[in-house]
Amino acid sequence: MPFGEAIRMALRVIWTQKMKSAFSVVGVFIGVTFLIAVVSIVEGMNSYMTDRFANTLLGVNTFQLRRYPDFQVGNISRETWREWRRRPRITYDDARAVAAAITVPHTSGWESWNRGLIEYGGKVARDINLIGITEGYFDIKNWTIEQGRPFSAQEARTGQPVVVIGHELAERLFEDLDPIGREIRIRRIPYRVVGVVEPQGKLFTISLDKFVVAPALSPIKRYVNPPRVVDALLVKMNTVEDLQTAMAEAEAVMRSRRGLRPAQENNFSVETSEALLDFWGSINRVLMVALPGLVSISLVVGGIVIMNIMLMAVAERTREIGIRKSLGARRRDILRQFLVESATLAVVGAGIGVATGILLAGVVQATTFLPARVAPWSVVVGVLMGAGVGITAGLYPASRAARLDPVDAIRQE
Repeated sequence: MPFGEAIRMALRVIWTQKMKSAFSVVGVFIGVTFLIAVVSIVEGMNSYMTDRFANTLLGVNTFQLRRYPDFQVGNISRETWREWRRRPRITYDDARAVAAAITVPHTSGWESWNRGLIEYGGKVARDINLIGITEGYFDIKNWTIEQGRPFSAQEARTGQPVVVIGHELAERLFEDLDPIGREIRIRRIPYRVVGVVEPQGKLFTISLDKFVVAPALSPIKRYVNPPRVVDALLVKMNTVEDLQTAMAEAEAVMRSRRGLRPAQENNFSVETSEALLDFWGSINRVLMVALPGLVSISLVVGGIVIMNIMLMAVAERTREIGIRKSLGARRRDILRQFLVESATLAVVGAGIGVATGILLAGVVQATTFLPARVAPWSVVVGVLMGAGVGITAGLYPASRAARLDPVDAIRQE
């Protein structure tokens, strides 16, 4: 029997026995659906964590000098927290000394932040990020100014009360008005709006457009940190090699300024986004190790069901098999017929599972904060796994059908 004819016969049997076929493919359908959906979410998270989350929070080829790590992953003990809280703060002088000591090409800026409310014309915006920065901060964050301009180096050095605000905050306070040149109030002190940053979107469910940035030496310094203290110095390089060099130089300067002996641990943190990406990588590896086991359970159950269905099909069609063999059908023809039927049954279930998995991944992305990206390799693997399960589950029923004696089979009622 030609292979194409075997497939057409298998599809005809599946179509005429819809209920039985539906029960046969449930296990394969569930397994492949789970595979496609989970892999799509994991792949989406991989891309999101690398391209969006870590790089938006800190930036490419960028490190930050802080009192203690900003990316706190895993279980942090109470003793560690106490040790971190006892560390001295990063000062203006520390930030300037580190920035001056770095020998590779770089851009540096520092930030201090707090949360507070903004007032304009009787409107109040609450829970806004208030950030005091130096002028290099705009380049480090790769912000594009949508309206107006960033504040100048002179405004930053002299601490002028000017601000650049996020897109969402601008829409909330000014609606259809042009915000450039208007005055907002932070703790009753007026600041002139000179720029609006283009929309940054969200990280998961957190808006990145609810902020105000002002020169670090402007009056905002009273509300974001104690006098002459910063939360972080950010330094951006052009290459990964320069990044490693700059981090080593920054660590050496800080250890010297703190008077640390060679055996003493750092009482400050120099970090990149790698810590966060490494943490996500460990979670990703656990998911990808556990995934085959979870999918296999459904596929094994699906294979057992398909085998039972095919054994029933052999029993029901014993007389048909005997007639075909008496008319010249060879053992391999019977074997091929039932193997193709079993594999087709499983591939149909896998195909439906692929479509459902893609749909489910899309629903998850549309209705939750989880990103999803369908990986082409997972679709191929899903179909191949379905075919493999079908062939494996059909081997015994097919071989049993092929071994039937034609005379005994014809006598079977």
